[in-house]
Amino acid sequence: MHFRTIRGEHSALFRTLLKWILLGSWVGLLSGAATALFLHALTLSANIRENHPALLWGLPFAGIVIALLYHHYGKSVEGGNNLLLERIYDPQASIPFRLVPLILFSTVLTHLFGGSAGREGTAVQMGGTLASLAKGPLVLSSRDHRILIVAGISGGFGAVFGTPIAGMVFGLEVLTIGSLNYEALIPCFIASVVGNVAASAMGIVHHIYSAGAIPLLSPWMWILIGIGGVLFGGASFLFIEITHLVSRMCTRLITPYWMRPFLGGMSVILLTLALNSRDYLGLSLPLIERSFTPAGVFPGAFALKILFTAITIGTGFKGGEVTPLFCIGATLGAAFAKITGEPTAFFAALGFVAVFAGAANTPLACIVMGIELFGSQMAVPLTAVCILSYTLSGHRGIYTSQKIGTPKSQSMSGNTGSSLEDVHLNLHASIIGAFSSRRRNP
Repeated sequence: MHFRTIRGEHSALFRTLLKWILLGSWVGLLSGAATALFLHALTLSANIRENHPALLWGLPFAGIVIALLYHHYGKSVEGGNNLLLERIYDPQASIPFRLVPLILFSTVLTHLFGGSAGREGTAVQMGGTLASLAKGPLVLSSRDHRILIVAGISGGFGAVFGTPIAGMVFGLEVLTIGSLNYEALIPCFIASVVGNVAASAMGIVHHIYSAGAIPLLSPWMWILIGIGGVLFGGASFLFIEITHLVSRMCTRLITPYWMRPFLGGMSVILLTLALNSRDYLGLSLPLIERSFTPAGVFPGAFALKILFTAITIGTGFKGGEVTPLFCIGATLGAAFAKITGEPTAFFAALGFVAVFAGAANTPLACIVMGIELFGSQMAVPLTAVCILSYTLSGHRGIYTSQKIGTPKSQSMSGNTGSSLEDVHLNLHASIIGAFSSRRRNP
């Protein structure tokens, strides 16, 4: 009897393993192929923009095109990454396929004309949407459908950055703050690895940055690492707040929806002309590369990248936030190193992942990503800054549909189960209420 029970248990485990290996591989293949197509188009658009600088003048009109497309054909998918998270919470709801061509075309258009945006949002949205489409022909249960969308997120993330383990952890971690979704462990791993392999097989080559020699981790160096972690958390906070502020102000003050990205595009043009620099357009990969050199970058580069990206994303252009966050973190880390006289590449590497950790509320994924990109010798300082940034960024993030599983402080336990958007709205209402009360009772 005992033997039959063990055999039945392992038979069920083997069937589960086989099912998710097959489904995860299929999702990874779709995610990797779609991401490779997207990255090739993105590279082509960046090269065209660099060879034809006058294209920047078309950014406001590209914004109008994007606004019209989403207004007429994409209202149901305008939520982007947040839509995916909401569909995971409610797997009965579907994700329209039109999200894939809309986000791909709109992101390429944003980059072609010089908008400051990223690429992970597009890859993740395509991966999650393509995974969701398997529900119909495969007759999946709601639970399996939910897991498959999570795997699609991992597949897109692993493929776009060439970090398959971080892609797996990102899919497990991004859904709920302070909680890991272990039921999706196998398909997330398979989808991320297969997605990365598929993208590489289709000619995708990822940028490689070197953290250089690791300095002696003396007590003084640990103090500097701690200060750096606080600064990176502050940068995450600023990016989130400024981006959301731009979005709210545009919605409140500019009634014609198409006028918001038009004015956003005009603002990017004026800033570019005022600075006489194109470093902050697109992904800003050259700016990131310079952050890892001894010469470093302009100390205020991180603030300018925050401003350019907040205007681009906040006014309605499409893309992602992660690569701009990499740039913000790397430039801030390089500036901090230059001020303190410490190794530039070391602090640029710490900032590269830590600002993302705070803004996306995915510290474990960012720790793993840092190790995959910069080597295991960076594991301990990377862990320190990612934890600090994650904690100090508070209950806010670039994915407002994230739910709070474990609050970052016990004093905030009342927010458990709420989405970041709900927390923000409650906080905003409290501030307005306190301000109104003070005006009535001076």
